[in-house]
Amino acid sequence: MKIISNRISIICGHYGTGKTNLAVNLARDHARQGEKVTIVDMDIVNPYFRTSDYRKILEDEGIEVIAPVFGATNLDLPSLPAAMYLAFEKEGTVIFDLGGDDVGSTVMGRFREKLNGKDYEMLYVINKYRDLDCDPTETAEILKEIEAVTKLKATGIINNSNLMYETTLEHIEKGMEYARKTASLLGLPVVATVMRRDIASDYKADTAETGEIIPVDIIAGPSF
Repeated sequence: MKIISNRISIICGHYGTGKTNLAVNLARDHARQGEKVTIVDMDIVNPYFRTSDYRKILEDEGIEVIAPVFGATNLDLPSLPAAMYLAFEKEGTVIFDLGGDDVGSTVMGRFREKLNGKDYEMLYVINKYRDLDCDPTETAEILKEIEAVTKLKATGIINNSNLMYETTLEHIEKGMEYARKTASLLGLPVVATVMRRDIASDYKADTAETGEIIPVDIIAGPSF
């Protein structure tokens, strides 16, 4: 899996879309390819399912984890460690896992100048089966809110439409139509489709429609 094409990758998306599970899987896969990987937990608002909750899994595989000081305590205090400011200068691949809405993404706006002159990508994770924004128009509006507070523009969409262990190929096919409509509204490409690893092994994809297929393990919940 080589979906990350820039040294700095920002993973954003609404709560429940599965962006944290994706970020963790991406970090692990790149590390297994011999890359130096840093993952930065930028969520200082939501106390549940943060990247830093999986610190031991990541660090056991040689991945550096940078998180808010209170990121593992379920206290929502915006205390940012100095290491977070230095993350933009790290060697290798750096993955930023943003908070799950415009409020949770606000912290990234503080670092906008750190990205000046650097190649980066911002990937918007969507999930048709998330109850609160299953309509393409609503999903597109959420990204616009995230872009407004981060002062960054998304570069692509990742379709992570799933129902965790209940997901079937039919669910994935329906999710692709939703992803295409959302992408059309935003003028962005669908760069990848996420699938549970056992499903991905049997799926014959038309990458012109799905983008790259990303097989993942379910590590973070409630939606991977």
